Formats: sequence, structure tokens, C-alpha cells
Amino acid sequence: MGVPTSGGSAVHGLRFELLGPLRALRDGAEIPLGPPRQRAVLAVLLLQEGRPMSYGSLVEAVWGGTPPAHVRNLVQKYVSGLRRALSDDGPQLVWTGSGYRLGGAVVADLRERRRLVDEALAARAAGELSRARDLARQAEELWRGEFAEGLRAPYLEAERLRWAEKRLTVLEERLAGEIELGHAFEYVHELVRLVAAHPLRERFVELLMFALCRTGRPADALAAYEAARQRLSEAMGADPGPVLRDLHTRVLRQDVTLLPPPAVLPVH
Repeated sequence: MGVPTSGGSAVHGLRFELLGPLRALRDGAEIPLGPPRQRAVLAVLLLQEGRPMSYGSLVEAVWGGTPPAHVRNLVQKYVSGLRRALSDDGPQLVWTGSGYRLGGAVVADLRERRRLVDEALAARAAGELSRARDLARQAEELWRGEFAEGLRAPYLEAERLRWAEKRLTVLEERLAGEIELGHAFEYVHELVRLVAAHPLRERFVELLMFALCRTGRPADALAAYEAARQRLSEAMGADPGPVLRDLHTRVLRQDVTLLPPPAVLPVH
């Protein structure tokens, strides 16, 4: 199920999105937001959620510790450009005396993602695994690329790392749900790819081991553990964490809860 790109989450007729390149949509049509640094200023202010941001904090967030000598003129230029882009009927970018404040603006896709993830967690806690899986998938579908993709600013680069972690966490929970729902076979190859892309992330190894056991391949699960143990030892001089070690022990002991579910014989 897709997620609309305009509609109820818009404020003042504008919908802002950050799960990918920054976008501002009016009635479904994207409006121009100016040059990249001006867009970075807007992204930083949007993430303050209506709180004022001092001039010094804004400069540090966008340019870091070594801003250009004419940075004050640049800030004024970009703020003026954003006011024109957002227009009189849009969110108000004002100077409050304590800082710049962007009022009446909501990053719609971040809010929608938060709602979907919260509902997915509640569904999972209630044992509604299929609904939890579907909600997590909808949260994933909101992503159009990297967080604030293409915008260079120290503040946004830190946020990009934080949101990349959030994205992986939701993906992990969805895949865990798929395995619990009996779809292990369909996701083994995706988990192999994810382990290769994130070789030190133990949760993906854990899910791969579960999926391999559920498809009747415990020897391959043990091999996946050993490969992960070697990677962690070489990269960090560390052993796998307790969750992965416990799963390894359960595979060695042929824990029946890890085995494929018994086949249901047809009734004649």
C-alpha cells in the first residue's frame, strides 16, 4: 500500500518531506526552494519543529566551525529567498529576537513514519503479526532516498546517520515478522545481501540464521555464525554479542523451536 504525497499532512497547503531529497509540495506540485545551501537552511529549520534557532547555532549547523567571512550576508540572503519561496500564505519564517523560527510547518513524511512505526509496534505487542508487518512496510515505502539527500551541512549529515539507523531498525523488525509468519524461504537471499552490505550488524546475521533454520538449513546457519564471528574478531577484536551466541547454542542443540513447522498432510 503506497503513501500519498499530498493531502491531510499538509499545513498552509504545503507538504514538506525529508525522507529523500527535501521537497515542498503545494497541491501535489513541487515548488522551487532555491540553491542547495538555502535548502539546507530550510531543512535545519524544519527539524527544529517550530523552536527558535539562534543565528550562531544556525551558522554552525549549516556551515560548521569554519563558515565563510560573509556568512551573515548569506544567512540573510537565504532567509529572504525562503520567505519568497514559501509565499505569504505559507509557513512563516521569522526572527523572534532569540533566533529564527519556522512556524506552521510540519515534515509530513517524518510524522507519518512515526505514526506507522508506533502502530506497528503496538500491533506486534498485541500479536497481530500480519498487521505489524504491513504497517512496517508502509513506513519503509515513505523513503525516497537518503535522509535530506544531496544537502551538505554538518547538522544534516549527523541526522542522516541517525535516520539511516532508524531505517535499518524498521527493516529488521519487518523481516523478523516475515520469518515468524512463515515466509523465511522468500527472504533468505535478501538477508544474505543485507549481511554482505552491513557485515558487522549482528541483527541481520541473527535473522539470516533464523531464516536458514526455518528452511531446514541449520548447517548453513552455523556457517553464517562462524563467518560473522571471524568478521567481528578481525574488525573489532570482539566476539558476537550474547543474543547471537545464544542463538548459536540453540542451533547446535537442535532447538525444536528453530526447526521448520511440520508439514500439514492433506486430508483424504
